Amino acid sequence: MVDRRRAAVWMRRMDRSPPPQAPRPPRPPEPDRICGVAAVSAVFARRPRDVLRLFHLPSRRREANPFCAVMAEQRKPYREVGEDELARVAGTVHHGGIVAVTARRRVPQLVLPLAPALRAAPVLPVLDGVSNPHNLGAIARSAAFFGCIGMVVSGDPRQAGLSDAAWRTSEGGLEVLSFWSVPDVASALPQLGVMTVAAVASGGVAPEAILGKLGPRDCVALVLGNEERGVAERTAAACDARVTLPGSGRVESLNVSVAAAVLIHALSVQR
Repeated sequence: MVDRRRAAVWMRRMDRSPPPQAPRPPRPPEPDRICGVAAVSAVFARRPRDVLRLFHLPSRRREANPFCAVMAEQRKPYREVGEDELARVAGTVHHGGIVAVTARRRVPQLVLPLAPALRAAPVLPVLDGVSNPHNLGAIARSAAFFGCIGMVVSGDPRQAGLSDAAWRTSEGGLEVLSFWSVPDVASALPQLGVMTVAAVASGGVAPEAILGKLGPRDCVALVLGNEERGVAERTAAACDARVTLPGSGRVESLNVSVAAAVLIHALSVQR
């Protein structure tokens, strides 16, 4: 008898319970915040319609005026603000006096093998587990400076992506480069259709030895690994060669972004 009463009470409660709600639609991705005159100039030069809002300090009025004109033409908000408000918008005090809030840039998956147009640059940087966004931005800046067309990042959970810090550090380099991802670098390397070289702290050949194997129009994929552990052995084993920068021995190695700049220059400038 008691069980029947409990069942009846439970059924009445079920009848009064609100109907299940429909699942909420997914939230749109957070916008990018691009800081600094060089980075903001690059985004206005290449994808001005992606800029959603613009903020700048009074001290950056002269540099911001052309961008404000573009925003006015597109009927999008722009504003001159104080230091505290700009720091809130940027999420950092290292904003360079101007911030563009933009639609988040999509990172497509790399189509293999590389299209002929993508082999036009001597070097294609491939980042596998580079975790510091400042290093990613610095590598992009060097890659753009030395004429690279694009950059590839891995699906390694440690791998940094396109973040506010990366945009800021790249000084416009990320806007110049195409940007792709691959789920697994070691599996993708044999399918690239170009020579693949792993940058290792020791045990590799000098850059001059790599140059001797390349023609003047050949592209080389330069694989750069995690800041602490370097290129994984599985990834290095999938490469055609390993390259090491000879040093004095007084310190163990270079920061990955510095090593990337030196190697990109060494593997490209003479070709």
